[in-house]
Amino acid sequence: MTLSRSAELLKALIAFPTISHTPNLALIEHVARVLGAAGIACTMVKDDAGACANLFASTGPADVPGVMLSGHTDVVPVEGQPWTTPPFQATLRDDRLYGRGSADMKGFVACA
Repeated sequence: MTLSRSAELLKALIAFPTISHTPNLALIEHVARVLGAAGIACTMVKDDAGACANLFASTGPADVPGVMLSGHTDVVPVEGQPWTTPPFQATLRDDRLYGRGSADMKGFVACA
């Protein structure tokens, strides 16, 4: 099965263990590179420690109102949960991708 560009991006995002209260910078930098390769300008805003960041991207004319899509990239810890697949490795089964964050919110981020 050939995966869509969104599904390929989701696979990459799942691999980043962005557990809440841990750095997300590597994932944010990855998404910034993907956007840059598509010609989409973005701005990264890092926290004081430089370990976590938000990413703002915009397309379309700057002088025309638009729609804002917003998502987070942190996930809850996996310890003590009965995962049947590796939580930080996308697993394709029955045309579905399984992995931590695949439905909330990394799946949305990949599609947006």
